[in-house]
Formats: sequence, C-alpha cells, structure tokens
Amino acid sequence: MSKKARNISGVIVLLLVIAGVIVLSSSIVITKENEYTLIKQFGKIDRVIDSAGLSFKTPFIEETQVLPKQVQFYDMLESDVITMDKKTMVADNYVLWKIEKPILFAQTLNSSVVLAETRIDTTVYNSMKNVISSMDQADVISGRDGTLSAAIMKNIGDTMQQYGINLISVETKRLDLPSDNKTAVFERMISERDQMAATFTAEGESEAQIIRNKTDKEIAISISDAETQSARIVAEGEAEYMRILSAAYSDPTRSDFYTFIRSLDAARASLSGKDKTLILSADSPIAQIFYQVE
Repeated sequence: MSKKARNISGVIVLLLVIAGVIVLSSSIVITKENEYTLIKQFGKIDRVIDSAGLSFKTPFIEETQVLPKQVQFYDMLESDVITMDKKTMVADNYVLWKIEKPILFAQTLNSSVVLAETRIDTTVYNSMKNVISSMDQADVISGRDGTLSAAIMKNIGDTMQQYGINLISVETKRLDLPSDNKTAVFERMISERDQMAATFTAEGESEAQIIRNKTDKEIAISISDAETQSARIVAEGEAEYMRILSAAYSDPTRSDFYTFIRSLDAARASLSGKDKTLILSADSPIAQIFYQVE
C-alpha cells in the first residue's frame, strides 16, 4: 500500500472515530438529582426521566430539555391592596412552588419558568387582593401570624394544578401601612382599644357592684335572722328562768331556801373587793337570816 493510501485510510479512521464519539455523546443523557429531563422527538414529548443517572436517546432524532425538580422560590414585588374598610396597605410576599407534572408544565407553559412565575404572580396577587378586600384593616394586621396566608392559599385552591404546578405556600414578608398614614392609623387603633378597655372596665365594675350589693343584702338578712333567733332564744330562756323561779317560790318547802340563797348572793355582791364592811339594819332580810341561826 502506498503512503498516500495509508494517509487516506488514517484520515477515514479518524473521521469515523470522531463521528462515533459525536454519536455516542449525542446518545447519552445525564439527569441530575434536582432535574427532570424531557425527551422530545420531533418537538413532541416522548418520555420524562425523573431519576438521577445516565440514560440514552436516539441521536439527531430525539432531543432533551431540562426542568427544575426542586422547590422554587419566587419573590413577588411589593403591591398596594385595599381593605374592606377602604384602607390602603402595602403587601410584600414570596411564593414557594414546584413542578409536579413536567409534561403538563411543558405543554401549557412551554417549559418556561419565567412564564410560570408570571402566572403565579397574577394568581397570588388576585387572590390576596380578594381576601384582603373582604377583611377590615385590623383583621388584616392581626392575620400576619399565618391566618392571612392560609386564607390566600384557600382562595387560590387548585388553580395552578392546570399548569402542572404545586403551589406549596404563600408567605408574607411584610404587610404594613403606607408610611404617610401609618402613624395616624396606629393612633386611631390605640384610641379604639382604649375605649374598648374603658367599656369593659366599666361593665366589670358595674357587675362587681351588683354582686357586692347582693352579697351585702344577703349578709344583712342573715345577721337580722340571727339576731331575731338570738332574741327569741334569750326570751325563751328568761321565760323558762322566771317559770322555774316562780315554781320555786310557790313551794313553801323551797321558798325559805331560795330566799336564803338570794340573800347570800346579795351580801356577796355587796362585799366584793377589799376592806368592805356590810352594815345591816335589824329588820333587813339578810340580818333576819343570821338572827334565825341558832
């Protein structure tokens, strides 16, 4: 074989090797963990590879397109919203979303993440506007703990599923008043809360006074009943005492004894204390007692 023939053969082999490398590289598909790989044939989606690793496609006939598989973060622009009581507020939200059905996503949004975020922005803003327009400003402010975000998600419902998108959450970074009327609104809210507190305090004091009056009345009735019962018992005791005393004096066998005892009690009462002297006349009942003692 001549030298010229050998050179031509070498060139042909080199071209074949290069062509083989090109064909092989065009056949290999590398799918990452955080990606979907769409295999298209003549512009139409043939299959989706959602597992990480190597796979193959038909070179020059099939082509690939990659879509993100992980959760996406979309930061919305600040926007003005109006509450039910016609107060303007500034809302700043962000959205977490994910491609759940890559084929539907590619068919409806042309595999465009930018177009998807545009649809998300419009949907979330309209939902937020509808929710806030049905709430008073005070309720909107108090709803920043998550209540408002939940209401927005409920209002959106499954709207984004028609694009193969799973809307995970709508979170509020900032929900505030416009700077030009923020101070006035806060002062009005403080005044309203002070009025409510004063009303509750007055109602509490009124209820407390009613309870105190009722309690005082019940105590007065109880004391009156007790005093009446006490007086009745004392009267009954005194009546019993007089009955016993009368019975004692009416009995001749006991009359002298009771007279003697009562005279001694009177003498003892007269001699209470120190250095006491009892002077009795001869006709005194007490003196008669001693005269009769043999």
